[in-house]
Amino acid sequence: MSFSFSPGFGPRGAIDQFGQEGKDGRLLNKHVITRMLVFVRPYRRKMALAWGLMLLVTGFTLLTPYLIKVAIDQHIARGDAAGLSHLALLIAVCYLGLYLTTAGQQYLLGWTSQRVLADVREALFRHLQDLSLSYHDRTIIGVTVSRVINDVAVINDLLTQGLISLLGDVLVLAGIIVIMLSMSPRLALYTFAVIPLMIAATHLFSRSAKGAFRLTRTRVARLVGNLAENINGIRVIQAFAQETAVASQFDEVNDANRRAHIDAMRLSFIFLPTIEFLGVLATAVVFYFGGRAVAADEITLGIIVAFLAYVTRFFQPIQELSQIFTTMQSAMAGGEQVLRLLETTPDVVDASDAAEMPPIVGAVTFEDVCFRYREEGPDILHTIQLTITPGQTVALVGPTGAGKTTIANLVARFYDASSGRVTIDGLDVRTVTQASLHRQFGLVPQDPFLFAGTIADNIRFGQMDAALDEVTAAARLANAADFIETLPEGYDTQILEGGVNLSVGQRQLLCIARAALVNPRILILDEATASVDTVTEVLIQEALDRLMHGRTAIVIAHRLSTIRHADVICVVHDGRVVAQGPHDQLMVESTLYRELYQRQYLSTAS
Repeated sequence: MSFSFSPGFGPRGAIDQFGQEGKDGRLLNKHVITRMLVFVRPYRRKMALAWGLMLLVTGFTLLTPYLIKVAIDQHIARGDAAGLSHLALLIAVCYLGLYLTTAGQQYLLGWTSQRVLADVREALFRHLQDLSLSYHDRTIIGVTVSRVINDVAVINDLLTQGLISLLGDVLVLAGIIVIMLSMSPRLALYTFAVIPLMIAATHLFSRSAKGAFRLTRTRVARLVGNLAENINGIRVIQAFAQETAVASQFDEVNDANRRAHIDAMRLSFIFLPTIEFLGVLATAVVFYFGGRAVAADEITLGIIVAFLAYVTRFFQPIQELSQIFTTMQSAMAGGEQVLRLLETTPDVVDASDAAEMPPIVGAVTFEDVCFRYREEGPDILHTIQLTITPGQTVALVGPTGAGKTTIANLVARFYDASSGRVTIDGLDVRTVTQASLHRQFGLVPQDPFLFAGTIADNIRFGQMDAALDEVTAAARLANAADFIETLPEGYDTQILEGGVNLSVGQRQLLCIARAALVNPRILILDEATASVDTVTEVLIQEALDRLMHGRTAIVIAHRLSTIRHADVICVVHDGRVVAQGPHDQLMVESTLYRELYQRQYLSTAS
């Protein structure tokens, strides 16, 4: 069973470390292309077939203008109707072949494109599951969503369509140059006089486009991040009547995204008409010099017609290349971001010789444990010494930010100690696999989280193959069965996103049932009664008492009245365990505990 919860102290809300503009600036990033081509490799046969069809498309594209030239010079000019009929049929076959091969190529590319798209997103999602909590602490959710959805889409366009189109266009250009030179070297050279202008325009475009398209990826990520944050916080926004202020902030982010995309599009809108103008200029060159050559009987009329067809086809690939260039710019920027995510290594990893955690008895020990969230940051925990015996209930109390949740996180190995060690049954948690450790843990969070799906699915989340009678038994233990059975669809009731169709207390009872079903040896309870009414609190407390019986339980306490009967209460302050013992002892010996308890008692009484 894998689970996570927010640390008591951490870098939440920090700007995404991958949200900054890349510094590479290369048109083709070899590392990006090489890594992304790995996802195309399983479909190499279909891609090879698409490449073969591309060669046929190129051949048909180059052949048809030449056949028209032959028709004019050898049949129309000589009045050879029979020969013209045969050649017209051949030209029709070429156009039909061009249609079929183009359609086949586009189908194969489209099919492969969607498979690659799904594979890359699946790889990203699996990698996100493996990343440590520290990554998710410092990364805005919306930015991560943008990486998986938007950035993957643009690099997929390049991998499955851009590269094949690039080669096809290059082959068409090379073939046209060879054929035009073979028919009339002088007219070909006149026509190619516009190429230096085209190269200069492409160079100017590329210099500006590199930064522009990279900036669009960053702006999209920030827009999605801002949107996700505001949707998640809509209740707070409305409660404080800050709709106008938040809308204004969103407008700024949205406007920055709009400006970045307009700047990128402006470059394309300037470049494409420039290429079109050069194509018109080349056509004028063919008419002028070609017409004079025909008048001087130096070349045939068929050559002029073929030249005009080839000039049209010559600049069409160039226009397509400019669009591919735009795709490349966007894909390289998106690919850099995707690779940064894929190549991010978890802070918590299994050792190469990590063993399976044997069945846990429940003894937990902290030996001189220190911890910091960042290597360069301050220590959050300082030389923690703590021993928990099997079956013991230990409550962690203290001011906000004292380090209570961090201690619980280290027991479950959501983070690794910076120094010292945490052991369970004498085994350093770093020497066993995380999966085998987490399977023997249970979590009941302060803010109950349920997935979209049925009530039964949520209860069996930690044990997907659990039978319905096991689910109902867990629900009864958690005092959840009564309310579930009053619902029209019972255990098949669909839970909406965020569990909004259930009360907070009902969601918490389901979380207790979920933990009960996996029969954990160690429980982490993040004060499950902190946000419920008195009646529901009694139900939850009864369920928790049954759940904790015979198990080691670590309770992160916010209401001190709920942990008076804990076996041991640890008072945490500034990252240190400053006192520990039962309630009555701490009321006498710990000034901090006594002040915390009396403050809450007076607050409750008032």
